[in-house]
Amino acid sequence: MKVVEDYMKLPYNYIVQPINDESGAYYYAHVLELDGCQSTGDTFEEALESLKDAMKGWIETKLENGFEIPLPIGLQDFSGRFLIRIPKSLHYKLSVEAKEEGVSLNQYALYKLSK
Repeated sequence: MKVVEDYMKLPYNYIVQPINDESGAYYYAHVLELDGCQSTGDTFEEALESLKDAMKGWIETKLENGFEIPLPIGLQDFSGRFLIRIPKSLHYKLSVEAKEEGVSLNQYALYKLSK
């Protein structure tokens, strides 16, 4: 894929959030996968449109300079499994709580993470 329009058709993750700081109220938008590709606007829609323009320029500049363009992150990129190291005391506590609830440690950890 070497054409800006091809990249623009891909399902990138746009993040648009309201901001209210010392400079006023506005919307900040960025593309999760494209580091530094960002924009702002007075409304959600304006920020999103401005972001799409910024994205075209970002991709065009990267392609012109021979940089690789990251592809969108999707659900297919995740297995649903991750490992985490925790203190022994927390491991013990969670195991006891899981046993009290009559569920596995994995089920209990999922419950705690989804809160």
